[in-house]
Amino acid sequence: MRRAGLLAATAAALALAGCGLRPLYSGGSAGPVAQTLQSVEVAPIEGRAGWLVRTALQDRLGVQQGGASRYRLVVRLDDSIVGFGIRPDDSETRERRTLRARYQLVETGKGTVVLDATAGSDAGIDVVSSDYANVAAEQTALERLSKVVADQIVTRLALYARRGGTATAAPAAAER
Repeated sequence: MRRAGLLAATAAALALAGCGLRPLYSGGSAGPVAQTLQSVEVAPIEGRAGWLVRTALQDRLGVQQGGASRYRLVVRLDDSIVGFGIRPDDSETRERRTLRARYQLVETGKGTVVLDATAGSDAGIDVVSSDYANVAAEQTALERLSKVVADQIVTRLALYARRGGTATAAPAAAER
């Protein structure tokens, strides 16, 4: 029994080694993907959601202050809250907060858009009798969603950099 498990693990390891998977961030902070991500300047984004997304993007990209930027990331957000789940007294029991981003990666030297894609996520919020609790839940949802959207954008930028700066068809935005 133990020998069969060892053989299965060895076979799985050999299969993975031959599948062509390569680490996205090979080379660490000196690798080509990390260097490309660090050369992205994030343009200001309107509103509270914009501030949260921009801050999350800057944290994840590792942008160095004062460094020359090769790319400029322009992001436009759509933030909405929709109520559903109606009680007999016509009050809402649930809300859905949705944060969508359309972003473009612009090569600063040429002014050309090299990547144009979308990202987004949503969160369900329970509506309770306390207005304070509802506002706090909406703000917490926005904070979480901004991080999810920033992660999606950075992942897409990293894939763009890994392919040597060639755009491919954008995958559908992940929903949560």
